[in-house]
Amino acid sequence: MTDVLPFREKVQQSALKRNSLLCIGLDPDPEKIPLADVGAFHRAIIEATSDIACAYKPNFAFFEAMGAAGYEALAQTSKPSLA
Repeated sequence: MTDVLPFREKVQQSALKRNSLLCIGLDPDPEKIPLADVGAFHRAIIEATSDIACAYKPNFAFFEAMGAAGYEALAQTSKPSLA
């Protein structure tokens, strides 16, 4: 069996580690994002805020509205480790 923490415990540990309750919403609007690669844009946001945000919330409806490209962007957004 793996040592997988329940979601709530992961968020609590992250909040304590960062002394923050900040959750950043990832709501891609291709017309407002300066890059053609939404996944890269979100990874840059995550990298820039990983020291202060305890969680990230991708808004599935925004990704879904982009069709197959949106699903790929969501997969690319989820790749970085947020330990």
